[in-house]
Amino acid sequence: MKVSHVKPGKGGAFAQVELKNLRDGRKLNERFRSEDRVEQVRLDNKDQQFLYETDGRLVFMDGETYEQTEIDADLLGDRRPFLQDGMMATVEYHGEEALSVRLPQKVKCRIVQTEPVVRGQTAANSFKPAILDNGLRIMVPPFVGRDEDIWVHTELMEYSERA
Repeated sequence: MKVSHVKPGKGGAFAQVELKNLRDGRKLNERFRSEDRVEQVRLDNKDQQFLYETDGRLVFMDGETYEQTEIDADLLGDRRPFLQDGMMATVEYHGEEALSVRLPQKVKCRIVQTEPVVRGQTAANSFKPAILDNGLRIMVPPFVGRDEDIWVHTELMEYSERA
C-alpha cells in the first residue's frame, strides 16, 4: 500500500513497506533490505460483469465462458455503492479464490440532493455537500446542482467532473 526508502546515517538502506492482507484486510509494516528476496504471487485478472447481489454475495459473470461466480460483498468495502448492474469489473483471483475487485476508475452518478446553485460563488476551493443516487455523500463544486450527472472517482470517492 505504501513504500518509503530509508537511508539511515549508520547501516544500510532499507525499504519500509506497509502491506495489506488481501484475505482479511489486516495491515502489516515490514522492512526489506536490498539483499532480501520476496516471492512474487501470480494473480489472475478476469474482466467480469456484475449481475446482482444476494444475501451479501455479489454475482459476477465471465464474459467468455458465461460462468457465474459468487464473491463476498465485503471485498469492495466502502466502494460497494459504486457497483452498478451490468458494470464490468476486474476480479483478481489466486487459484479459485477471489481476492479483490477493481471497479472502473470513474463512475457516473446523479446528484439527488444538494444546496441550490448560488450565482457569483466562484471561489476555487469552495465545495458543498451532495447526496448521490447510490446514497453516498460527497463534496461537489458550488456550480453543480440537483439532478445533474457527474463522474465520481471510485478510489478517492470524490467529485471528478460533470458528465
